[in-house]
Amino acid sequence: MQFDEFTGQIQHRLGLPGTGEAVRAARATLLTLGQRLPEGNAEDLAASLPIEIKWYMTGAVHEHGQRFDWTEFLDRVSRIEHTDRAEAAYHARVVVDLVHSLVPESDFQQLRDSLPEAEDEEDWGQLFEVVDAGGWKETDGASTDG
Repeated sequence: MQFDEFTGQIQHRLGLPGTGEAVRAARATLLTLGQRLPEGNAEDLAASLPIEIKWYMTGAVHEHGQRFDWTEFLDRVSRIEHTDRAEAAYHARVVVDLVHSLVPESDFQQLRDSLPEAEDEEDWGQLFEVVDAGGWKETDGASTDG
């Protein structure tokens, strides 16, 4: 998949008005995931993505392996994307679902294994809700609260 197709998929799936918003949604999610994951895991996950998208998880990250919870993840994504936390959570789920469709299952499982199953009342499993529901479908569109 090329950069234009990746961003087009994000734009379509999220119903965004333009490519800029799609790039910002992808960048916000993948940069923040890159910050949370150990460097090697981020590189493995990003390896199958378009080079411009891969960069968000690898080259744009100054410190991999940061320890933060689901709430902080949503705060960071929403700040980068300039949106509220609920929308950022839905966007992150859809971006992760597209990534899931492009990467080897072993690399995606490594992502899951790199994140805690639960922290306090927040559950990183929420990031995988679209994937676990069978993936994005054309009839999807209602955002879920984060």
